[in-house]
Amino acid sequence: MSVDPHLAGLSGSIVHDCIVPARAPWLYPVAAGQTLRIVDLEGNQAVDFLLYSTEDDAERYSAQDTVAAQGNLFLRQGTVLRSNEGRAMMTIAATSVEYHDTIGGACSCESNTLRYGHHTKSEHACVENFLEANLREGRGKRDIVPNINFFMNVPVEADGALGIVDGISAPGLMVDLHAEMDVTVVVSNCPQINNPCNGFNPTPVRMIVAA
Repeated sequence: MSVDPHLAGLSGSIVHDCIVPARAPWLYPVAAGQTLRIVDLEGNQAVDFLLYSTEDDAERYSAQDTVAAQGNLFLRQGTVLRSNEGRAMMTIAATSVEYHDTIGGACSCESNTLRYGHHTKSEHACVENFLEANLREGRGKRDIVPNINFFMNVPVEADGALGIVDGISAPGLMVDLHAEMDVTVVVSNCPQINNPCNGFNPTPVRMIVAA
């Protein structure tokens, strides 16, 4: 019997396992102590990611608190994802990609128009995915905060300039997130086709939750 390589190293039982199609949103509650594994199935796919406390919806992922606490812009193994209350929400327990982005933000119809031209106005974007997922639980646009971009490569140059460049992921690479509290995870499987964050070709990702 063949062994699923995407499950290697995960302890406990699998409580959720799904494929998120290219360009699609995903929302799922992850309980304290559970592990969420995100698998970049075909490689070079950015996964825009938000966190909300299940207990108190006003508490959510804070890029500012996370970056300040670790003293580094990039997210690596061992990084604690902190809330706007300064509390630990999830920890990057393992990653087969050296680092992940927390400053590049989410693409939107408006930013597409500004960066790539008015002809892109109708293209689907991450902000729309976040809105679609969040509306299921009563959250709106003001609840979308600066997000994490797993597998996305946003280097910072010596002069402070940054840009979105070709990704550093590959097929089957993954990141494991250990929940430190009960959280609701909201994902946009990035639909961007105008820059290299998805290799100009958005592809599916796999989401696995183990307890």
